[in-house]
Amino acid sequence: MRYDLLRILLVDDNHYMRILLAEILRALGITHIREANDGAEGLQMMRDHPIDLVMTDLSMQPLDGIDFVRLLRNSPDSPNQMAPVIMITGHSTLQRVNEARDAGVNEFLAKPLTARGVVERLHNAIEKPRPFVRTDDYFGPDRRRRSDPDYKGPLRRSDDAKQKTG
Repeated sequence: MRYDLLRILLVDDNHYMRILLAEILRALGITHIREANDGAEGLQMMRDHPIDLVMTDLSMQPLDGIDFVRLLRNSPDSPNQMAPVIMITGHSTLQRVNEARDAGVNEFLAKPLTARGVVERLHNAIEKPRPFVRTDDYFGPDRRRRSDPDYKGPLRRSDDAKQKTG
């Protein structure tokens, strides 16, 4: 992957966390890094500058990471609805992870951060992107990460195409 070509936006109200992330990204060869203090500033930054990927904290004020992603994915004036988003959180409870996933987050990165974790999430978001889907109440990357051959419910992946055409 050509990390040097990536344009990344860091959205976090903690200045020291942005410094740490920026240093990890620079060590990977990423030089095009922009920073925002909260989700509202992040959206404006995306309107003003081309961004390839967003790394955002979950807990921020006044606009947190989940609300930021909801606006990015669903707002009519969104600067880039399909930008990959890596959610960074120290609150990795299942409820918060599900809430962020349902907002349209691509990847999660739990604190404390490691360079290896950052590289893995960047790789997954860029080299292994999940297709985007739109339903009545969701727009974002497909929330299904793997196929379950034992799943017997409706809309099983192998049956999806048949049901849509049939």
